Amino acid sequence: MSLYPLLFQPSYHYRIWGGNKLTAFGKKITEENIGESWEISTVPGFVSKIANGAHKGRNLNDLITEYKEKLLGTEVYKKFGLDFPLLIKFLDADAPLSVQVHPDDAYAKKYHNSFGKTEMWYVLESDPESEIIVGFEPDVNKEIFLQKEKEGEIESVLRKIHPQKGDVVYIPAGRVHALGKGIMVAEIQQTSDITYRIYDYNRVDKDGKKRELHLQQAADVSDFSYIKDPFIHYNKTSDNELLVQSPYFTTSKKIIHELLKIEKLTNTFKIIIILEGKGVLESESGQIEINKGQTVLLPASLDEVTIKSLINQPLTLLEVHI
Repeated sequence: MSLYPLLFQPSYHYRIWGGNKLTAFGKKITEENIGESWEISTVPGFVSKIANGAHKGRNLNDLITEYKEKLLGTEVYKKFGLDFPLLIKFLDADAPLSVQVHPDDAYAKKYHNSFGKTEMWYVLESDPESEIIVGFEPDVNKEIFLQKEKEGEIESVLRKIHPQKGDVVYIPAGRVHALGKGIMVAEIQQTSDITYRIYDYNRVDKDGKKRELHLQQAADVSDFSYIKDPFIHYNKTSDNELLVQSPYFTTSKKIIHELLKIEKLTNTFKIIIILEGKGVLESESGQIEINKGQTVLLPASLDEVTIKSLINQPLTLLEVHI
């Protein structure tokens, strides 16, 4: 049985800060406070299932085990083996997320036997008054951080900025961060669910309990450098823009007015995240419709893929690979 462009069944996750806006991206949500839609995942307990074609109903790990480098790509398979290296999500923050930080690969491997967590946000929607937290104000160190937390004044040393639709923020492991109220993002990250929570606004969950904080781990892994401008600057009207190039993933934004050809991949799989519009994706196995909010995994063995815009509106997407 051959490989083809793969669609997935999203996994929806309740969050204390979650909202109800993910339906605007085609998510069939019937519960309240759904903060995250996991689009492609191999996190244990939340492994994505195929939603189309001959492999429908199988999970992604099964296909990786069977097809190996044909799915992952020769270089990705050489580096990661059977471990899929990326986790793709949509997030809807109807209230601020906890202030948090993630460990790097070395720390995560030592204490959790896991990848670390470097990630990026592409801002899908942002209310005029919305804020995100990225890093610290100037002259903060580990001692000041712990003292301010003890005094209940941790917010006073956090760097807050105002995002707009289309903004991009790269968040390497060790950088403290949090989404604020009224923001939706597409999140691309290493496959990891390790979060060290620093501050949670003294909230209680649906069981009436405060969520656990992880202050010592956060202090150990945090980078206290001042980041004056955390945004990735690019031409938002350009049809083809490189947004992030890192050891963990490379992400580009593409605007398709008619069609885009993606040549044989070989070394790496590619992931396509549809942000706006509607189109058709064609490969040697046939064609599938693609719509706003869908995520497609292109196996490395595909010879050529063509993406066409279908309506009188450009098709906007993110293209991600290792």
